[in-house]
Formats: sequence, C-alpha cells, structure tokens
Amino acid sequence: MSTEDGLRRIAELAATQDWLAVLVTTRADGDPSVAVVNAGIVPHPVTGKPVAALVSRGGTAKLRNLRERPRATLVFRSGWDWIAVAGPVEIAGPDDALPRMPADRVPQLLRDIYHAAGGRHPDLDGYDREMLADRRAAVLLDPRRFSTNPAPHDREE
Repeated sequence: MSTEDGLRRIAELAATQDWLAVLVTTRADGDPSVAVVNAGIVPHPVTGKPVAALVSRGGTAKLRNLRERPRATLVFRSGWDWIAVAGPVEIAGPDDALPRMPADRVPQLLRDIYHAAGGRHPDLDGYDREMLADRRAAVLLDPRRFSTNPAPHDREE
C-alpha cells in the first residue's frame, strides 16, 4: 500500500471514531506498551512530508519509551475495519528539541496536531498555557509500513 493510500485510509476510518487510535510503543523489557490517543495527519514541521501525529503529556511512559526506542505503531479502526501504520518517530516539545525546528514553533505544532485529530478549543491561548504546564510534546510518526484487514469483497464469509 502506498503512503498516500495508507494515509487516506487512516483519515477515512479515524474521522468516524473521533480520531482515536491505539498507540503501541516498546518497553525496556521488549514487551509492548499500549495507550489510546487522539492522532491526526499533519505535514512534518521541517520536511513538510505527511506524518501521523499525536500530542502526549510530558512524563508519560509512552514518551519515555519513544525517547529510548523511537519507533511506534498506531492502529485506527471503525467497526471491524482497521489500519495500522508503523515507523520511526521524532518528538518535539519543551523537553525534546527537534533538529532544524525552532522551539518557538512547538505551540503552533501542538495546535496543528490537535486540530488534525478533530480537536476544537474556545481559548487557544489557554490551550497553549495548558500544553506548556503539562510539558506536552508532539510525537511525529513517519509512515513506513501499513497493514490492514482485507477489503469487504476480499473477506471470507
């Protein structure tokens, strides 16, 4: 599946489920760690290439896992239809500098991801303050591999 087709399928499924996804990272012992997150598709803030992205509160196991092992999988579903996207990740936030991205660009990046994942906020300045207080960071997943269930006409009944 091409990256364009995979991202299009993510958007189709995610839009029906409030952009909820299961994030899978890897713990230090090699076991998977999972969390339910809101994730969307945004242009990478440096390259402009489309990436799957989420905002994570600072101090979480998911950020610790991703700092130590920067790969992840996101699984989006709607009913029995699902698609997973896996690849390397980059983090941008108050505790994680993204090379070639000015630190003052982080608040707008967090807003962009929030909006891409269906979020709306009546006070974006208040949103920015809350993100900073929580040490929130952007997680950017480079979509390298997609997997999905067969199309309905391909399934055995």
